Amino acid sequence: MTMMNQKTPSSTSQTTSRRSRLNHTLLAPALIASCLLAVPSAPTFAATGISAFIQRGDDGHFFDARDAWRRGETVHLSRAVARLADHPLKAWGDYWLLRMRLEADDSAGVEDFLQHEAGTYLADRLRGDWLRLLGKRGELERFRNEAVSLVDWDRELRCFAAQANGTPELVKPLFLDGLALPDACQQALGQLQAAEKIDAEDVWQRVRQQHQRKATSEALRSLAWLGPQAPERKAFAKAQSEIMRAPERYLEHFPRGAEQQRSARELVLFAVQRAAANDPLTAAAKWTVLDERFPAEEQAYGWLQIAMAGAYKQSAQAREWFARAGATALNEDQMAWRVRVALRASDWPGVTQAIAAMSPGIAGKADWTYWQGRALAAQGRVVEARVLYERAAAQPDFYGSLAAEELGRSINPLPRSVPSSQAEFAAMAARPGIQRALALIRVDMRSEGLKEWNFALRGMDDRQLLAAAELARAEEVWDRAIAAANRTQLEHDFSLRFLAPYRDHVQPKADALALDGAWVYGLLRQESRFITKAKSNVGAQGLMQVMPATAKWVAKKINLQDYRPGKIAEIGTNVTLGTHYMKMVLESLDNHPVLASAAYNAGPGRARRWRADVPLEGAIYAETIPFNETRDYVKAVMNNAAYYKALFEGKPQSLKALLGVVRSRGAGENSIEDLP
Repeated sequence: MTMMNQKTPSSTSQTTSRRSRLNHTLLAPALIASCLLAVPSAPTFAATGISAFIQRGDDGHFFDARDAWRRGETVHLSRAVARLADHPLKAWGDYWLLRMRLEADDSAGVEDFLQHEAGTYLADRLRGDWLRLLGKRGELERFRNEAVSLVDWDRELRCFAAQANGTPELVKPLFLDGLALPDACQQALGQLQAAEKIDAEDVWQRVRQQHQRKATSEALRSLAWLGPQAPERKAFAKAQSEIMRAPERYLEHFPRGAEQQRSARELVLFAVQRAAANDPLTAAAKWTVLDERFPAEEQAYGWLQIAMAGAYKQSAQAREWFARAGATALNEDQMAWRVRVALRASDWPGVTQAIAAMSPGIAGKADWTYWQGRALAAQGRVVEARVLYERAAAQPDFYGSLAAEELGRSINPLPRSVPSSQAEFAAMAARPGIQRALALIRVDMRSEGLKEWNFALRGMDDRQLLAAAELARAEEVWDRAIAAANRTQLEHDFSLRFLAPYRDHVQPKADALALDGAWVYGLLRQESRFITKAKSNVGAQGLMQVMPATAKWVAKKINLQDYRPGKIAEIGTNVTLGTHYMKMVLESLDNHPVLASAAYNAGPGRARRWRADVPLEGAIYAETIPFNETRDYVKAVMNNAAYYKALFEGKPQSLKALLGVVRSRGAGENSIEDLP
């Protein structure tokens, strides 16, 4: 069982050190300003105890309003909102009331709210709700006028906009992506079909997307768009079911001549995809027998499905299968894996070719810019490589750090930016969206608080972002401090990007187990962003996101006295369990932090299987991890570790040295099967 999971934690409380503040709320702007006159400088805000919260007695009224909203009790909600007075979350009560009215087809008060809350998350959210109502009413002119100010668009609103603006062609990308279509899209799609701008080829492309997601019921519904040309639904559904059960058998018994029908060919392509997911070598053998009976585009599509499955399974034949796919159009994920299979084989000319085939927007991303630089350098084109390294090194992320090292620059957190002034700090604390975000997090409405926070940060310059980060740090809302500091483009404060709270809990455990404290913090930052009661959607808990089953196993292994499941999220217990598991995984996997990081997220067995038959650079091992989440996780953990090491030790560091070389499969492995 996978021990850890890095998915966004659910709504949580803050730390035990914050319990005395649980009934606090935000200061009025004038009071903030007056308090800050006594604050010497931004770095000491937290130390002075200056808080953006004060004690209030009306949180209970807010909870009453929230409960009434959840129960759909309009009268109770109205009374609770009336009692909120100047509570910083009163606007949420007002929003809930207006939402209830909109659900009753009453938009009274909406325009006043939008004007009063202009530029905030709540205004944009209510505007979206109102636009949905206008779209359903058919008030298209009013929809056009109000939609101009909307920021956050969803699929339904885009379809209403296509109706309102007379631009049905804007809905076609939504049709081709294969995802569910809201009812609002049907009119525009009907217009496109009548104008022959959606044809049978588009429908089959949609079906392919749905087959790739195993959404066979949705694929059946999509067949209706073929009209009279649609295959018999019951027979198609039966074939899909057979393919899901035994795709290889379906391919073996595909009758000669059946390929004359498009629906039969698409079912075979679905079978190729499913067979490849089981065993790409077997699928390739069966497709070799069949592919000549199919048009060139469909031959290439079949080989592309096999190539992708081979890439995920890190098969040596994946490069050959990509070549057999020819010049067929690739999506971004397929382009990326074509590069990765070349990287894993140290085929630098192949890396160059695969990246050159990408669109400029994709090839210009930091990861592919860096790898193209490496590929060019490996082929002696050093000057061209340096140009690409300079581009990739713009930001201090994983590939920015590696590119900077290729240019001779170690990781060395520069002297911090000029601290936020009292005026900058006070101005940030006075922003309604920032106030509401922190207040929502305080009352355990973290999901809504994150939305408020992220919306409030839109368009901020570096100075404002740093002030927001400083405010969040002063309030010990560590994850929001990191989120704001991470957004800066030119002016950075690495002490905010790489916060290190709970040193008194973490460092002694790391030292006792001879673990690199910087690596432990690199993992902590990625796992929970220091939210002590974080709980993932698969049940991982606490600072180190320990799974209950693994916690029980580790507690027994280390003879942890008085352990019980209810203690898993307690800081001391959680760090004890997590660091001991890190140590066990590290020792079982050649004492290599890249392998151990992968194991912490995806499980030791997978980390072992992802090794190659030859040594790999740590960066190449990380880049070719087949799980998107784990691939991003390992890169983030290792880059974090390099920065923490530089901050903790006060001297430049090398990410490349931390990544090292991952030895060939089997080297240094020790009792890995015993670990959960």
